[in-house]
Amino acid sequence: MDRWEKIERKPAPYLIPSFGPLSGIRVLLNGTVVAAPFAATMMSDFGAEVIALERPKVGGDPARHQKPQITSGDKSISGSWMQNARNKLSFLLETNLNVPECREIFLSLIKNSDIWIENMVWIDKLGISDELLLQVNPKLVICHISGFGTAGFGGEQKHINRPGYDPLGQAESGWGLLQGWPDREPYYAQQYIGDYLNGLFAVNGILMAYMNVQKTGKGQSIDVCLTEGWMRVMDDNFPLWTEMKTLKQRQGIKQTTYQPGGIFPTKDGKYINLGSYGKTAYNKVLKGFGIDTEKYSYEKAGGSAEAVASPLGKELDATFQKFFMEHTADEALEICIENKIGAAVVRDAGDVYVQSHWRERGDWITYTDQTLDKNIEAFGFVPKMSETPGAVWRGAPALGQDTERVLSQLLDYSPDEIQALKGKGIID
Repeated sequence: MDRWEKIERKPAPYLIPSFGPLSGIRVLLNGTVVAAPFAATMMSDFGAEVIALERPKVGGDPARHQKPQITSGDKSISGSWMQNARNKLSFLLETNLNVPECREIFLSLIKNSDIWIENMVWIDKLGISDELLLQVNPKLVICHISGFGTAGFGGEQKHINRPGYDPLGQAESGWGLLQGWPDREPYYAQQYIGDYLNGLFAVNGILMAYMNVQKTGKGQSIDVCLTEGWMRVMDDNFPLWTEMKTLKQRQGIKQTTYQPGGIFPTKDGKYINLGSYGKTAYNKVLKGFGIDTEKYSYEKAGGSAEAVASPLGKELDATFQKFFMEHTADEALEICIENKIGAAVVRDAGDVYVQSHWRERGDWITYTDQTLDKNIEAFGFVPKMSETPGAVWRGAPALGQDTERVLSQLLDYSPDEIQALKGKGIID
């Protein structure tokens, strides 16, 4: 009998404080930049006990080394790691089930986990299969996150084997072709937004599957495909194509089918994003800006592509441009707020940080980063919950900070057994 078969499962929370609505759930993570770790972070923020497995030979999750680095003395770490790795346990393990010691540790962790999240893609080469893991733990929820899907859910192998990154998913989904200006090359959204989006899809799938486990006792596998995530948020693009063979085109920062809608420069060198879809909203804007609603009627100047492109529509657009260039961004925003007009200043991170609205909502929190051993300030929690709010029990872990603790306390390895694992590229 293998070691993992003899070990007794220890329910969570065992290694972290008890808090939040997900307390009692243990998540094992084999994932790096960005979607899989973010899914785990969303769960750890609300009480799940997350053990993040990091490969010792490559210095752990590449997110640790993202530039620019934040430094303190001779130590440095990325802001991404500070923000997104909090509340996790860092366990160094070369996850290769072809190595007997690695197999014993990994399967022991699987037996003790409720959820396994991975974005390694080529797990079969490591001796890992869903069938094996579900034999070890029949209630396990397995979440695969990839660029183009995993084999158990169909598709062509040549695409399943492709490396997958957020901009590639934006491109292949059709979403990327809608971004930018019609007379220039298409663009893509920055800051790994697709990875974060699909991390949320993953959490949604995980919690649905976990609920099903509570009812049936049966685990299952989930396939989260980054490209399909972008397809899912394409709004009306696919029905327009299947039913009318209509393809939307990129239009830059200005709406072409109605106005006012788009981004306008302001007197102080900033920008306002203004949107007013429909006749009622249109008339609110004109009234708030002191523009003649009879001369520039919705039907003649703003309510359709033809109206926007007409001489009167172009004249109205010039009037909007003039209005914003005569006001600072905050002045224009106040006028919009007073008249219940949908508008927003295009702000940078520094602007957002000092806004009293977000401060009064408690969006900035302080905790101790474990690598730098200093207090840092970061963004807090979404969503906010009245009875079981999120919390940070510890900042982002130093590399391998919890390896020996997990081995000894959760998996019952003795000091001698732990010492015997060292120096072999298994846990260090």
